Amino acid sequence: MTDKTENPHAQSVLKLADAMLRFALWPAVATVVVGVVVSTVLSGVPGLLGSLVGGAIAFASSLVTLLMMRKSAALDPFMVMAVAVGGYILKVLVLFGVMTALKGVDAFNRYALAFTTLAVILVWAAAEFLAFRKTKIPTIIPG
Repeated sequence: MTDKTENPHAQSVLKLADAMLRFALWPAVATVVVGVVVSTVLSGVPGLLGSLVGGAIAFASSLVTLLMMRKSAALDPFMVMAVAVGGYILKVLVLFGVMTALKGVDAFNRYALAFTTLAVILVWAAAEFLAFRKTKIPTIIPG
């Protein structure tokens, strides 16, 4: 296996991961802030706690994607795709498990948790898509 600095495919994946983080970080933070404000106004302290937990869950989920990209960048492109698809399936299952486990917790508003989580994940995904469209990476990398 070649070093990440010598592998043009790895360089492209790492460049894209950096761009995705740059494009997504502040819009996601703003989404959490809006979720916290709206949830606190509507539900008080339970809304505040629910939206903070939801924001943390969404950030963790989104950052795992970037971590997987960085860890698999030097692999064969087919393996990178396998890691991406497998990671996505695993993330969805873990998110489902976490949400199910938190369903009975009364310390926070579950709607604030759910809506903030969903909003942050959607904003992060849209920012990742925008980063992919704006980042100049070669489509075909000669062997």
